[in-house]
Amino acid sequence: MNKTIQLILLFLFFVLLQVLVLNNILLFGYINPYLYIAYIFIFPLSQKRIPFLTVSFFLGLCVDLFSNSGGIHAFATLFIAYIRLFLVRTIFKKTESDYLLFDLRLETFDKVFNYVAILTVLHHFILFSFINFSFSNFSSVIINTLLSTLFTLILYFLGSFIFRKKLS
Repeated sequence: MNKTIQLILLFLFFVLLQVLVLNNILLFGYINPYLYIAYIFIFPLSQKRIPFLTVSFFLGLCVDLFSNSGGIHAFATLFIAYIRLFLVRTIFKKTESDYLLFDLRLETFDKVFNYVAILTVLHHFILFSFINFSFSNFSSVIINTLLSTLFTLILYFLGSFIFRKKLS
């Protein structure tokens, strides 16, 4: 299948999964997984930066439209898409010439975990900061960030394990 069509289908899958299933999960009043950001993690590095940032913005905007959240998902998603290359260079020690061959599935678990965890924490912290938008609710921001990050990471790594086994 054409790589562009695969990316479009993956985009639609993550948006629909988020808005139809995951947005309806709220455990203990704090925990809500935001698995749609996995699209940012696995998007090919070989693609041009501006189209990637545009697609990332629209990914967040689609979730915002269905969640009635006024652009906070778009901002948080665009931010992690913007810093993704910095993290790839820092964590995986990749240069621009390595981008064509870069595959997250071929990297060691500790590096992948650091990469995914940092992006997830940043996304969730920005998201919950805008949701609460007050220093008096800072503890709520931290609790929501940590618990939702934990749930998102569990779902991400469980999903990547299941799909990796199916594809092998």
